Amino acid sequence: MNCYYSNLIEGHNTLPRDIERALAKKYSTEPKKKNLQLEAVAHIEVQRKIDTGEDAKSEPVSLNYVCWLHREFCSRLPEELLWVENPDTGERLHVTPGEVRTRTVKIGLHVPPTGEDLQKCMKRLEEAYTAPLSKFSKVIAVPAAHHRLLWIHPFLDGNGRVARLMAHAMFNRLGIGSSLWSVSRGLARNVADYKGLLMAADRPRENDYDGRGNLSEHALLEFCRFFLRISIDQVRFMQSLLDPGNLLRRIELYSRDEVEARRLPKLSYVVLREAVLAGEIERGRVPAIVNLQERATRNITSALLEKKLLVSNSPKAPLRLAFPTEAVERWFPSLYPTTGD
Repeated sequence: MNCYYSNLIEGHNTLPRDIERALAKKYSTEPKKKNLQLEAVAHIEVQRKIDTGEDAKSEPVSLNYVCWLHREFCSRLPEELLWVENPDTGERLHVTPGEVRTRTVKIGLHVPPTGEDLQKCMKRLEEAYTAPLSKFSKVIAVPAAHHRLLWIHPFLDGNGRVARLMAHAMFNRLGIGSSLWSVSRGLARNVADYKGLLMAADRPRENDYDGRGNLSEHALLEFCRFFLRISIDQVRFMQSLLDPGNLLRRIELYSRDEVEARRLPKLSYVVLREAVLAGEIERGRVPAIVNLQERATRNITSALLEKKLLVSNSPKAPLRLAFPTEAVERWFPSLYPTTGD
């Protein structure tokens, strides 16, 4: 989900089913579509490193960390996606993973710093947002640092994804982030406001009452309010989807339809319900759960594994609930826009 919406903000609409196929290494034969699948997998693999603590050990706002993010993401991209074009001259420029730009760029009306000034800005970013702060201030620092990094624009390309991954890492370090919710979903669904408020925060301060720095403090505050409101909305949205009672009701309706269509055996829901409530199921417990003989039980287990509704690390390991796209569209309505196969 995080990958889908972050890429969507960049104008890359890689459907959830195509992302799922890419994770299974089932790539499209169409080169452009395959490249976007590889881009999606790159995002997922980098976020997985963040979520499992395999990321760089430095502060997420540091130059070292954002270069690590850029290098990890871009090094997984196909060569075709590592080129950008100067809109004024038509010159094609190669993006080197993890390398800070040395060229002057222009984003709309904004010309980001370059050379020595860029290095100074990144150093100031780290100093400002790693200073001793209360947890409340650290939360506010997430959207503030998000804008400031995009204003600095340290790389030729990939700055938006790096900034959103940085925000995800900052939330995680604060103990309030999770792979179960994504601010990118809210930003993508309000993309005009997101980009508009980012641009507004690029403006110089209006008067002596508009902060002490070169940029408008009022505009930055408006962006921070927007970003945090979107974050809260997404937490509440996912909380409602993951409420056990509501989730089980949707899984039961899905299972009933699948049984009636003869795509799942009877009592499949009983096993899925146990996987939701228990987290994982020892295979030897399944006969008691469904109150059937072992042979009949194996039919249920095999069918759920085949449809990827359950997963297991090995043929004898415990069973866990899985989330194939086909089921997610029923279990978690509105998680993605309605799409075809």
